[in-house]
This record gives sequence, structure tokens and C-alpha cells, in this order.
Amino acid sequence: MKQEELIQLLEQIAPPEIADDFDNGRIGMILDLLYTKNREVKKIAVTLDVTNNVLQKAADFGADILICHHTPLFHPIMTIPEDLAKRLKIAFDNNISIYAMHTNYDNADGGINTVLADMFGLKETCMTDFGIIGTVTPIETEEFVKKVSEKLNTPLLYAGDKTIRKVMICGGSCLNRHALSIAKANSVDAFLSSELKHSDVLRERGDMTIIDAGHYATENPGMRVLAQRLEKEIGSKTEILFIDDNPELKSI
Repeated sequence: MKQEELIQLLEQIAPPEIADDFDNGRIGMILDLLYTKNREVKKIAVTLDVTNNVLQKAADFGADILICHHTPLFHPIMTIPEDLAKRLKIAFDNNISIYAMHTNYDNADGGINTVLADMFGLKETCMTDFGIIGTVTPIETEEFVKKVSEKLNTPLLYAGDKTIRKVMICGGSCLNRHALSIAKANSVDAFLSSELKHSDVLRERGDMTIIDAGHYATENPGMRVLAQRLEKEIGSKTEILFIDDNPELKSI
């Protein structure tokens, strides 16, 4: 398929205009090398993070484009550090374009947060500025936490011990003061996300159950679903590869 057709499809899935303001200039085509292949896309790789390992796997696959969640160029730079230079070299040497879908995919229907909500059976859902809120069949905290750990295949941290009926879920780094205020305003029983702030969240949670399941584990399922969706919609025209590059955090 042509580059223009792919971008049109990706923007239908996650419209750029629904991205958070801070993502201006950080989503879309981050590195455009498809001119080397006459704008033809025959192989697509999908991943969460653009690491050296991911790029090498994309290169081995022969990917024309790598669709990611986190752009490798999130912060403006004046000099190129060694690790970034190595990543970019793999991309340039193998003519791999990079396309980022960040908060526009977080906020999209069928995106990061919707996938998580579906995984945990949330009903009567509504989107917020930070994630998605819905109801579950009443469940005790310990049982819910075990379910989260098993479904996301990850160790986690949690605080709380109550019956859970209403849940707020936000993939990625949402355990912060502003998101907690939204959770409180909506009287949720449990808030599932990652990157727990001690003073801003843990000490201010009241009786709310807080679950930190990790950044990668809460966002990777959404990217896997994106790869499956692309396979279903354009698989006859283009080969799709999902690249799992779990940082493998461990607990002792």
C-alpha cells in the first residue's frame, strides 16, 4: 500500500486533533524515509518503544515503517547522544521510517485506554482527561489486583483494601495529582495506572485503592491490538509484525 493510504488509516484510528496539547509536533511521521522506496509500504512493524532491540528486529523483518507509541525524539535536543545515534543509524541504514501515535491513541476509541477497559470488563464507561472510568461487578481489592497482575503478566504495587465497584484506568504515567483529583471527583474505588507519586497520590488517596502496574504493561496491550487491527484491515496488502520489548522489571 502507499504511504498516504497508511497514514490516512492511522489518522482514522487515532485522529491527531484528539492528542493532548503537549504532543504537538511529537506525533505522526517522526522519520520519513519512504522516499527511498517510492512511498510503498510492504512491511509494517508495531511496538511501544523505539529501542535498539526493536529497531534491529524491525530491520531483520525488513520493515518499511515502524509504528510506535513513544517517539524516540520526545524532548528537543541540541546534540545527539550516543544511544540515540545508534538507534537512528539502524533506522537510516535500513530505511525504516518511524511513525508515532501517542496521546491521540491513548484518547481514541479502541486505543490504549479502551483496550485496558475491555480487558478488565469495565461497563458504563466514560472518557476523562486522564483515562477511562467504568464499573465492574463488585470485587475485593486483593482479588482485583491478582486479576490485573495475571492479565497484564506483570508484578505490581498497590495500596488499599476495599470492595471495588468503580474503576479508573489510565495507561502509562497517570498516577499524579491531577489524575487523582479526577478519580476523586468521580468517586472511584480503584485507580489503575503507573508511576506512582508518593506525596501527590499515595498519601492523598484517602480510602481509594491505587494500583501501579507499570508503564510498559499498561500500554503494551493497546499496541498489540493496533497490530492485530492493521493485520485485519490491510494484512492482504502488507505484512505486519508486532515487536514486544518488555524491559522485564523484576521484584524481590
